[in-house]
Amino acid sequence: MPHLGLTAIVVRDYDEAITFYVDSLGFELREDTGLDERKRWVVVAPPGSTESAILLAKAASDEQAARVGDQTGGRVGFFLNTDDFARDHARMVQACVTFIREPRHEPYGTVAVFVDLYGNRWDLIQPRH
Repeated sequence: MPHLGLTAIVVRDYDEAITFYVDSLGFELREDTGLDERKRWVVVAPPGSTESAILLAKAASDEQAARVGDQTGGRVGFFLNTDDFARDHARMVQACVTFIREPRHEPYGTVAVFVDLYGNRWDLIQPRH
């Protein structure tokens, strides 16, 4: 059955993006392969994720660089699900991840909005089952 494999996030620098996603968000570095002198294939994913991951794609033009941090027009564009909101929220706060909306309980689950190192908005969410 088809599934969503990779979602690209345009970044300024591979290494700073890897540091944020691995050290601050706790993702795993799944692949870092050089393709040429400037381009790499860099994949990160939450631990245990088996189908979906993120391709960190370094901006290769001025037009792409202008989109870094605003790929979704200021909306939340990425959703990080958790099975323990309190644990992951506390770990991320300790890692200096910036939350721009405090945790709240919604009919669909517990959620808080944070930004990545470039300003892309993410939901940390524990879905209500």
